Amino acid sequence: MSETDALRIFKLRNSILEYSWGSKTFISHLQGRDEASLEPQAELWMGAHPIAPSRIKINSSEKSLLEIINDDPYKMLGKKIADKFNNRLPFLFKVLAAASPLSIQAHPSKTQAVKGFKLENKKNIPLNSPERTYKDDNHKPELICALTNFDAMCGFQPIKEIVERIKYLQLEDQIPGIKELETDPCTRNLKRMFLELMSKHNDNQTKMVSILINKLVEFEPRDDHEAIIFRWMTRLAAIYPTDMGVFSPLFLNVVKLKPGEALFIEAGVLHSYLNGCGVEIMVNSDNVLRGGLTPKKVDLPELVKILNFDHIGLKKVEPKIGNNENIYQTSAKEFQLSKIVIRDDESFVNMNFSSAEIILCTEGKGSIKWSQFSLELKSGESIFIPFAISEYSIEGSMELFRAVVPTH
Repeated sequence: MSETDALRIFKLRNSILEYSWGSKTFISHLQGRDEASLEPQAELWMGAHPIAPSRIKINSSEKSLLEIINDDPYKMLGKKIADKFNNRLPFLFKVLAAASPLSIQAHPSKTQAVKGFKLENKKNIPLNSPERTYKDDNHKPELICALTNFDAMCGFQPIKEIVERIKYLQLEDQIPGIKELETDPCTRNLKRMFLELMSKHNDNQTKMVSILINKLVEFEPRDDHEAIIFRWMTRLAAIYPTDMGVFSPLFLNVVKLKPGEALFIEAGVLHSYLNGCGVEIMVNSDNVLRGGLTPKKVDLPELVKILNFDHIGLKKVEPKIGNNENIYQTSAKEFQLSKIVIRDDESFVNMNFSSAEIILCTEGKGSIKWSQFSLELKSGESIFIPFAISEYSIEGSMELFRAVVPTH
């Protein structure tokens, strides 16, 4: 790579991943296409993940962002970041477009991931095997920021609320362990109840889902929030009539986000994105342990090992408000997300803050200028800014999301 190429800001060509739960319209419309896609488009990936790294046009050829970083990690990432994260961009940035629910799932801690990855390697389970649980040795905290109204489940409700709602629906005979949980409301009993409930198989599952739906018809919701919980259980039962994950809104927090609101998901927090579109940033890992609402592998004993059953998993992130940049601060060392809004009479100026960055435009158009160069940017497009470029300005009328590696 020449010196000129090394000091460029790169426009990214990103992969779109098609999953059955994706939207046929959101990503297409974000990128300025009026027509719907033929297949559901679930995620647009921006970054250097080996499965689907972003690509960059250089002169008449193309390279992946992974290759460009490997060519000169100090210039692309900065020495401190390169040394700390083994010459890798430590985050993966996504647009997520969910037209139907994702699986209920959780991600391991770093210690759990190292142990699980090592054990599965010892068993010689291929990395691409559907029987594989740990794809790498990394943790995967993540932040989702809503672009549309967004529904999610995140973290366990307080035990007393779980018990009270199950009793209101008169499901004590169907849900094992509820009497013990009422008598002794501790996380140990919640864990036992959750494992027994989710482990039901075959005819038991169909029968219990049918009983639940009959109860939802029989008992009226007592407030607006309970109406949302009942509505989601009814909808999940229509999609997964034999899956015990249908019961999950009874014990997980059901959350509605408005555009600009965000959730931070830490290790061990059981969650599911139900409906809506957003930008998501996470550690560059593929470790997902599923518990239900999916045809994919479910490993309940391993999932239960990593879960946090305390009711502190729900973490809404209020942004730190700046002049034209609102920063979503979390405990993650690998990433930081911010939202930048500029209008025609404004500009965003970055000076003396050096980090590997990806910026996504979600609305409007404009340009980014650095040194004697400039690059046009419009809705649906994204750019990679190397560490070596610390001074640039953005002008136009745009809404942008900025992913950086925090320096603190």
